[in-house]
Amino acid sequence: MTQPFLPYGKQNITAEDKQAVLAALDSSFLTTGPKVAEFEAAFADYLGAPHAVAFSNATAALHIACLALGVGDGDCVLTPTMSFAASTNCASYAGAKIEFMDCDPSTGLVTPQTFVEAADRAEKAGRPAKVAVIVHINGEAADIVAISREAKARGIELIEDSCHALGTTYTDHVGKVQKIGTCQYSTFSSYSFHPVKTITSGEGGMLTCKDPKLARIVSDLRSHGITRDAESFVNAELAFDENGDPNPWYYEMQSLGFNYRLTDIACALGLSQLNKMKQIAVRRREIKALYDELFAKSNVPVTVIPSAEGGDAVRHLYPVLIDFHSHGLSRAAFCHKLKEQGVGTQVHYIPTHMLPYYVSKYGKQNLKGAQEYYNKVISLPFYPELTDADISRVVDTIKKVLT
Repeated sequence: MTQPFLPYGKQNITAEDKQAVLAALDSSFLTTGPKVAEFEAAFADYLGAPHAVAFSNATAALHIACLALGVGDGDCVLTPTMSFAASTNCASYAGAKIEFMDCDPSTGLVTPQTFVEAADRAEKAGRPAKVAVIVHINGEAADIVAISREAKARGIELIEDSCHALGTTYTDHVGKVQKIGTCQYSTFSSYSFHPVKTITSGEGGMLTCKDPKLARIVSDLRSHGITRDAESFVNAELAFDENGDPNPWYYEMQSLGFNYRLTDIACALGLSQLNKMKQIAVRRREIKALYDELFAKSNVPVTVIPSAEGGDAVRHLYPVLIDFHSHGLSRAAFCHKLKEQGVGTQVHYIPTHMLPYYVSKYGKQNLKGAQEYYNKVISLPFYPELTDADISRVVDTIKKVLT
């Protein structure tokens, strides 16, 4: 009997999720309604973050975070080359000049050293960095405590790209375990609800932050820069009636914002998924542990990505590193052979500094850590519906192909 194909990632939509979406469709609001605020409040509560603001996608959230921090034409932003392009595009949208940060070739993570190297390059070029985007790639925590110390010394604001790391914990500077997203060491933290992420709303994103003023700013910017807060109105003549009460139809556009709102339908799905986050986190940790155990026992010639000390990752991806050259096998041939056996793979990611658009802007660059990581990395099937037998099958198939 032909075995089912195992993709590298997939969503898991339950009957409860479908009922939540149907209820939203039957409600009076399809967008900009109560489900948005409900999802935001539940998300903030799950992370222990003071504020959460929902967006149409995580790229929009990152873009608005850059704008809220005053990034504009010619400002320098440090971004990770080992990430999806959105981690850099968000700053480019705002007109920033990019200085790419290299990564640890064994983990793909930005390190305090690669952060400092990029910040120093920017300073030597006469354009000190204003903001840096730190990605917790694969769901493993970057050393945000140490990076934040270096950033503070240079006056650099931090945005955590936590799209891979919902539920991941790390140890703070006083030894307390924290969830990524509380913004203890950053100004903003961003999340994605794309279908292959830890939870999904179809598409969707979220920003968390501590500062209520920044939460209001990003909330207004996601909706055309429009506010209905009477206390902030500028034009009193138009805003208020003869009794000093705000006119019921009145609003003000006080900045040039965007239409980056998330619908009530999507928020209903996201909220339903978030309600299962405890079980999702448990299963993702179990799958990672089983992969680690099977690779260690089987002597398959692959290197697993080590976990960060002092934390507990809820992985979005399960990548391994393979020296394809030593096996006389190209990565493309390896992927094709696994696909023939019903095992899907993906590469996360092509370093952003190597993408043609950024090469045309900044020329070719030599970031050795990212190049080494990229040459060897391959992402294996990783999602909660995988059975233990599926995981064994993946490991056995890789062993068969490589040996």
